[in-house]
Amino acid sequence: MTQYVDLNSDLGEGFGAYKMGMDEDILKLVTSANVACGWHAGDPGLMNQTVGLVKKEGVALGAHPSYPDLLGFGRRKMDLSYQEMKDYVAYQVGALDAFARAHDLALQHIKLHGAFYNQAMADPDLAKVLMEACLKIWPDIYFLALSGSPFARAGQAMGVKVAQEVFADRAYREDGRLVSRKEPGALIEDEDLAISRTLRMVKEGRVKAITGQDIDIVADSICVHGDNPQALNFVRKIAQALEEEGVVLRAFGQTK
Repeated sequence: MTQYVDLNSDLGEGFGAYKMGMDEDILKLVTSANVACGWHAGDPGLMNQTVGLVKKEGVALGAHPSYPDLLGFGRRKMDLSYQEMKDYVAYQVGALDAFARAHDLALQHIKLHGAFYNQAMADPDLAKVLMEACLKIWPDIYFLALSGSPFARAGQAMGVKVAQEVFADRAYREDGRLVSRKEPGALIEDEDLAISRTLRMVKEGRVKAITGQDIDIVADSICVHGDNPQALNFVRKIAQALEEEGVVLRAFGQTK
């Protein structure tokens, strides 16, 4: 049986005169794009430009909303009500959806960013509130969630379209959470090790946690980054390794 996996990357993360990432290059390698919606990065011109690049390369389009934290790149915790967070997601995804429609594209998915992602992945009540709010506006939308997270489980219980993602270069805890970037060993810096771990997550549904314990994992999508030449080369190697193992790269929303 043919095995499929998606490669997703966060794009459009510059702002004004500041450019971040190598979007044109990474879009030639990935199958899904998470485009910043203006609150941790991105601006109207860059959002429009990035959506145009996504269309040109035939990549699936997703919205990447965050907390309103441009200075902190959306990585700082914020004390917000559920209603505020619902409004923030609708506002940002709605903005990107407008550019998508201008380019005759439909949104495939929503993937939260940074601290917003971390909070929602761990809080099933927040996950349910956000998914219900988004589905009223975008009834066919997918949600990209950390594999095995309370967010992913809440979505599955609701019958929502959830794609579960893994991270090629991050260490895992035994409960499936990512090891904090502030802790030693959080990043897998050995390319060969990162690639072999990624292949095992896709092919076997298993990964070794930072404690050495094997844990189950679901790899519908692999999150990769191409914000510098070294990272871009790493993505090329992952894509090549997957293809050599007979795994077909395909957006998770593409069913045929």
